[in-house]
Amino acid sequence: MSRMGDVLAGFHAAWEFESDSVLIRYERGIRTPRLFQALGKRRVPLEALTGVTLAPGRRGTVVLRALPRPGADPLMEAAAGQLQDGCDPYRLVLPAERESLAGFWAGELGAALAGSASGPAERHLVAAPEAPRRFKAYDGKASFDGTAVSFRWSWTGASSAKWKAGDQSFAVSELGGVEWCSPGERLQGHLRLLPRDGTTTAAQADQDPAAVLFGLGYGPVHESLPFAAAVLAAVRHRGPAKAPVPVPAHRRDPADVAERIRHLGELHSAGLVTDEEFSAKKAELLAEL
Repeated sequence: MSRMGDVLAGFHAAWEFESDSVLIRYERGIRTPRLFQALGKRRVPLEALTGVTLAPGRRGTVVLRALPRPGADPLMEAAAGQLQDGCDPYRLVLPAERESLAGFWAGELGAALAGSASGPAERHLVAAPEAPRRFKAYDGKASFDGTAVSFRWSWTGASSAKWKAGDQSFAVSELGGVEWCSPGERLQGHLRLLPRDGTTTAAQADQDPAAVLFGLGYGPVHESLPFAAAVLAAVRHRGPAKAPVPVPAHRRDPADVAERIRHLGELHSAGLVTDEEFSAKKAELLAEL
């Protein structure tokens, strides 16, 4: 593209055009979508794009949109088409009076992309959100340190099935992908870890120890989607499978252990946990002191 380094500023973001990429800087204003604020900035190589469109927007605006190649961006791969237009990081909304300038850059970008590959990318070309990452789900806390994903269940929201399974830790080498189901307007959704061997579970997300639930205030898009993208990128870039490395056990807060045993007792009294399961899980919790 000509005139390298020129910037096209719109609502909530600005695109800086370079010879081999587009640097997108997102604003941090109150009205800026929280996903954009969480992303901060992203450099998108031209080889990660298949084209560009310019179309009328709403209320006197025009929309310039870059079209990412399938598989080039871990964020868009994890989103799997579930993002609403207002949260699409590849859309730049501008006032209608800037349509001519937007048209110029649409032409420049389109010319630079002419003849470029349009099929699925063999690897991620756009950098994923960096680890460590964490967010609070409805039924637990999810964390990712770059090598393993951990789920720690909440005694107020986790199902008895998850309590029986106990807190979970999944090495990246064990995973084959992620399934992110957007909270959406109904504020329902989940993040599920998919095993490397390709097996699937028929269990609902609330019963699956490899999944955490979203809800009102839990697992919002700007927290859970970058998390999913970071895990997916790590899975895609992992090396050959290695034997799991034992993780030293850490001591838990005695008050936390006592609370978990109390909740376990409630499940036992309600008949949701057998005598054997109650004894085994209680011994496991006490061993963490």
